[in-house]
Amino acid sequence: MNITIIKSKRKTISLQIKDVDEAVVRAPYRMSRKEIDEFIEDHREWLDKNMKKYVEQRKEEEKIVPLTEAEVRALADEALKVIPERVAYFAPIIGVSYGRITIRNQKSRWGSCSSKGNLNFNVGLMLVPPEVRDYVVVHELCHRLEMNHSKRFWEKVESVLPNYKVQEKWLKENGNEIVKKIRFTK
Repeated sequence: MNITIIKSKRKTISLQIKDVDEAVVRAPYRMSRKEIDEFIEDHREWLDKNMKKYVEQRKEEEKIVPLTEAEVRALADEALKVIPERVAYFAPIIGVSYGRITIRNQKSRWGSCSSKGNLNFNVGLMLVPPEVRDYVVVHELCHRLEMNHSKRFWEKVESVLPNYKVQEKWLKENGNEIVKKIRFTK
């Protein structure tokens, strides 16, 4: 296994799987090569276990057939009808107003809310169960009250969707596959 060592001003040492048979150790400048080698050896079991997981995940990802650009556009058109309806439904329940609604093909976010009240949603939400989509809509609308993830924010989400954690869990477990599907190649 190829292990790259990167030294920087950081205070702690970390180990990260970068690719199949490749890992990165990030260490403070002050650490000696011997200390770094000891750290790697102490974490060899973790490294081997997580490298196997990574390889399996990559094999699964290779099975995912990405949607075409036309298919993603069709999802976006559908999202422009469905998501604003859900926003309009939940906004009065939460007691908030909102600005513009935009649908995007994003790699890492399911939704976002600007300080001006504009809402962005990922086109991939059209591939999730409706209750998961509703969770993302409610989550973003609750940011109109709290622009953070404080206790008050989560209490508001829970007051609207008492089982929101089930939807959040579904998204964490299945979201990566959906993101891979909507990353079409031209």
